[in-house]
Amino acid sequence: MSSIAVLPPTLVNQIAAGEVVERPASVVKELVENALDAGGRRIVVQIEEGGSRLISVRDDGRGMDDTDLPLALTAHATSKIRSLDDLEAVQSMGFRGEALASIASIARVTLTSCTANAPHGWTLSNEVDVTACKPAAHPQGTTVLVRDLFYQTPARRKFLRTERTEFGQIDQLMRRFALAHPTVGFTLEHNGRRLFDLPPIGPDQLSEQFPARIAQMLGEDFLTRARFIDSTASGLGLTGWVADPSYARSSTDQQLFFVNGRIVRDRLIGFAIRRAYADVLHHARQPAYVLSLNLDPRHVDVNVHPTKAEVRFRDGRAVQDFLFREIHRALAVGADPGVGDAAAFGAGASSGELRSSGSAGAPPSRSMPDRALASAPRVQGYLDLLSAAAEPVSNPVMVPSASATTLAFGGVTESEPAEIPPLGFSLAHLHGVYILAQNAQGLIIVDAHAAAERVTYERLKTAYAGRQMVLQPLLLPVTFGVTEAEADRFEAFASAFARMGVALSRIAPTRIRVTALAALLRGADAESLARDMLAAVEDDELLPDAENPVMTERINAVLSRMACHGSVRANRILTRPEMDALLRDMERTERADQCNHGRPTWRQLSMTDLDRLFMRGQ
Repeated sequence: MSSIAVLPPTLVNQIAAGEVVERPASVVKELVENALDAGGRRIVVQIEEGGSRLISVRDDGRGMDDTDLPLALTAHATSKIRSLDDLEAVQSMGFRGEALASIASIARVTLTSCTANAPHGWTLSNEVDVTACKPAAHPQGTTVLVRDLFYQTPARRKFLRTERTEFGQIDQLMRRFALAHPTVGFTLEHNGRRLFDLPPIGPDQLSEQFPARIAQMLGEDFLTRARFIDSTASGLGLTGWVADPSYARSSTDQQLFFVNGRIVRDRLIGFAIRRAYADVLHHARQPAYVLSLNLDPRHVDVNVHPTKAEVRFRDGRAVQDFLFREIHRALAVGADPGVGDAAAFGAGASSGELRSSGSAGAPPSRSMPDRALASAPRVQGYLDLLSAAAEPVSNPVMVPSASATTLAFGGVTESEPAEIPPLGFSLAHLHGVYILAQNAQGLIIVDAHAAAERVTYERLKTAYAGRQMVLQPLLLPVTFGVTEAEADRFEAFASAFARMGVALSRIAPTRIRVTALAALLRGADAESLARDMLAAVEDDELLPDAENPVMTERINAVLSRMACHGSVRANRILTRPEMDALLRDMERTERADQCNHGRPTWRQLSMTDLDRLFMRGQ
C-alpha cells in the first residue's frame, strides 16, 4: 500500500483557504476585487457580526449566466487568464481562480447573477447541488452571500478576534478600495448601520470631487496637511499625496499605496518611502500617504503571493530610486505658513485610477528656489551674526495690530518692505528659546535651536555632497585624551572626518588634536563634536557612496550630530538682526519646517486663532 495519497478536492480547497482566507476581511477583499474585475460601478458591502455571520457583496457589473455560475465555484477556473502572456501582463485584480472555491470550502456560499438584457438571473448555493442553477430575480450584476464563515473548519473560528476588531479590518480595507478606485461607488454597512455611501466619480470630475473623498475616508486634517505629487519618469508615474512630517502617526493605518490600482504592502516600497522621510520623521512615528504608482504591467509581477498583497518589480532599484526622489523632493520645501490651506494641495488630484500626465493641470506645489540662490548675494547668515557684538532685543511691552505695511517692536513702528516674507520679522526672543515673529497672517513662533540645526544640517549636506566643505584653522588647536582604542578609530576615520569638516590628527598613542573646523561650525566645542562624530560611526571605514543608501544614512547621521553642535544654543539671547537672518535662512532651506529629529521648527497662529484664544467677537 502506497504511503503517498492524492488529497481529496475538498481538503485541497480547505488548505488553499488557509492561504487566501485569513479572516473576514480577506473574504471581502477577494469578493470586491472580483466585483471590480467584472466592471462594477457600484459595490455594496453588507456585514453582520464582523463578517463571521454574513458577508454580502453586490455589484452592477457584467454578471454571469447559468453556464458560468457553477464554474465560478470550481478551483482554478477563471475568465481572466488564458495563456502565459496573459499572466505576465495581468491587469485584473484577481486571476488565480481559487478564491471562491476556497471560500466555498469553509462557508455557506450563495451566488446570484444576471447578465445584460437577460430576462432573469440565476442562483446557486454550495449547500445543495453546485451544478444546479435556478432562475432568480436580480438586476444586472452579481451578489455573493457568504454565511457562517469557517463553519466547516471550526478550529479556525477560535482565531478570530472580537466583532469590533474584525469589522475594523473590513472598514479599513473598504476605505483603501474607495481611494484606489475613485470612479467606483462604494457602500459599507454593518449590522444594518450604514458607515458610508460614496457615489462614483466621473473621470471628468476627479480633480474636483476626489479630494473630498480623501477627506471623508482619512479626515480633513490629512488633506490640509498633505503635499501633492504628480510625476512621470522612465515609464513610471506617481500620483497622490504625502502628509507633512508633523502629521506623522503612531500606526500605519494611513499608509495607502497602490500599484496599477492594486492595494499592496511591499517592503521595497516601504523602504523607499521611509528613506525619503528619514531626515524629517521623528523617531518611531509613521508617515501618512496616499500614493498610486503606475507602470507597464509587464514590468511588475503580481503573482508572488496568494493574496496578491506583495509584488515584485522587474527593476526594483529603479522603482525605489524613483519613489525616493519624488517623495524626497515633495518634502524638500521651505517654510510656508500656508501649509494649512486645503486649497493649496487638494485640487486636481487623484490616485489609483488616475494616470500621471506631468504637471499640467496639477495643483500648485511649494517649490524651492534654485540652488544657485545659495551663492547669490543675500542677508549675512545668522551664524556670522552670532559672533557680532550686539545688544539683545528687549521684550516688547505691547504689540499693536500690524497693518499690511507696518510692524511694531516695543512700541516703535517700523516700515516694512512692500512684500512681507513668509516668516515675517522678529519681535522678541522668549526666554532664549523661542523667536516670536509677525507675518501677514499673525504670529510665528520658532524654536531657534531646532531651526538653526536644520539650516546648518542642510548646508553641511550640500557642502559635503559637492566636496566644498571650507575648513578654518583653529587659532588654538584643541587637544584631548582618549583611550588607545578610540585613538585608533579616530585615526582610521581622519580622512572621512576631514571631508565632513573636522580636521584632526593623532599626536600620541592616547592624544587627539583638532586643528580645523568647517566654517559652518565656527564656535562649536571641538572636543565634544569630535567625540560625538566618533559615536555616530561604526568600526568599518566610512566611505562616501551616493549610490549606497545605507552609507548615505550613516553619513547624514554624522552630519546631523555636527549640525547640533554648530547651532544656536538654548538661553543664547539673539539680537533682532540675528533672528531675522535665521528666519530668512529658514525660508531658503529645504525641509526647514522640521528639525533633524522630526520635530517642528515653527508654528503659525493666525489672527483668527489669536482672536479665538481671547474670545474676541464671541
